[in-house]
Amino acid sequence: QVQLVESGGGLVQAGGSLRLSCAASGRTFSTNAMGWFRQAPGKEREFVAGISGNGASTRYRDSVKGRFTISRDNAKNTVNLQMNSLNPEDAAVYYCAAGTSRYIVTDGGEYGYWGQGTQVTVSS
Repeated sequence: QVQLVESGGGLVQAGGSLRLSCAASGRTFSTNAMGWFRQAPGKEREFVAGISGNGASTRYRDSVKGRFTISRDNAKNTVNLQMNSLNPEDAAVYYCAAGTSRYIVTDGGEYGYWGQGTQVTVSS
């Protein structure tokens, strides 16, 4: 059974940092792009960051560029999202997802596996 399990969410003050991790099990995703998405209450799910299968390419939504960094360790089948300078607008449930190809895409419909999500709360 394929599983993606996120961890690292929590409550942080504005300006603080969190590091999210996603551990995959059941199969390897070393040739698949991986992505982080988020969904805030009353809002649609949105792409946050993605990384190509070999880790050579990354992509971010404009609002997190320069503050968030996505990385992966294919040997451990994990993907991380380092989030710095957090602000209240970053508060949401964050989801890890595995793409269906090695290319980064922003459409969640192109991701075949999803984690259960981890809550990020930012206090002002």
